[in-house]
Amino acid sequence: MRIAMVSEHANPLAVLGGVDAGGQNVHVAALAAQLVRRGHEVTVFTRRDDPDVVTRLRAPAGYLVEHVTAGPPSEVPKDALWPYIGDFGRHLAVRWAYERPDVVHAHFWMSGVAAMAAAGPLGIPLIQTFHALGAVKRRHQGRSDTSPVQRIRAEERLCQQADHVIATCSDEVEELVAAGLQTDRVSVAPCGVDVRRFTPAPEPGDGRQRLVVVGRLVERKGVADVVDAMATLHGVELYVAGGPVRHALDLDPEVQRLRHRAKAAGVLERVHFMGRIGHADLPSVYAMADVVVSVPWYEPFGIVPLEAMACGRPIVGSAVGGLLDTVVPRVTGELVPPRRPDILSAALRDLLADAPRRAAYGAAGVRRVRRHYTWERVAADTEEVYGCVAADAVAPVAEAVR
Repeated sequence: MRIAMVSEHANPLAVLGGVDAGGQNVHVAALAAQLVRRGHEVTVFTRRDDPDVVTRLRAPAGYLVEHVTAGPPSEVPKDALWPYIGDFGRHLAVRWAYERPDVVHAHFWMSGVAAMAAAGPLGIPLIQTFHALGAVKRRHQGRSDTSPVQRIRAEERLCQQADHVIATCSDEVEELVAAGLQTDRVSVAPCGVDVRRFTPAPEPGDGRQRLVVVGRLVERKGVADVVDAMATLHGVELYVAGGPVRHALDLDPEVQRLRHRAKAAGVLERVHFMGRIGHADLPSVYAMADVVVSVPWYEPFGIVPLEAMACGRPIVGSAVGGLLDTVVPRVTGELVPPRRPDILSAALRDLLADAPRRAAYGAAGVRRVRRHYTWERVAADTEEVYGCVAADAVAPVAEAVR
């Protein structure tokens, strides 16, 4: 098939760890690569954020990346991109009019708006993956939510107009149905893990105990709750991977806030900020950990728990979103309520004191990832949706010709 992916802010070639570069970038890159391996032709359309980048280039994994001029050729926060989505959609319409894809797969709501404007008039079937939902973000962030006011209504329209929606977890399906999506037009295909890169490693065994947090340094990721939990975990060290490059950490407002929090909790000397880590280097970061902690306030999916499990590390995570699917309590880790550092510290203290349980959780996590969350399986499930949607789009045309 000829597949067009639209990922307006999440360039699959981006360096991870920034405020707007995380799980969606990984998802788009890995899915595109795996679909190419399965014999498909894939082009990812993303916004040009660098004046020097070439318009069209082939990634090492074989998919094409096309940089669309929409707004200034510089970094723009994703929540400030809405004024340029019309230009993005018009570019897609021109491209697809003479190089028509079989299916379009939009990632994130603004990608969906641009893709629908282009694909709808051309009769090209559209599959939508939201990765995050405005209604959920508004519920948890309230007035601090910086999303454009059009977001929730646009997501509701996409639920009505897209040919099919691929949710990344079962919790998201409930939110989508509440937004008006019919249950016969939704499937679940989770994010995946490269199990050739993320492989089991033994615990360090040097007598020190370490917690590791990996992800973007934004408030909703709950890193401050981990810092607060450290107050009762005497002798334990916390390593935080993510945020700006190491030499810029001192200037980062979120790092400053977290250091202030750590100082207030009396744990500043035991909290270490590693800065931005390349995705290829993350396995060595997970290998440092006795336990990997992922306690966001809400989480559409969460790739970090899966990567940690693939590396044989037990997880303590929030009982929210995708973690409800991926982390099996008392099997691969523990789930705790979000924003409860007191409960988090108790769960961590118990697990850190029980090496056999950590080892059992780590081994079970490896088995679970390899059984359910390889990119090969995710791509096969996604490919099946593409085939069904494309066949449904062709059937009325064939009937009309007959």
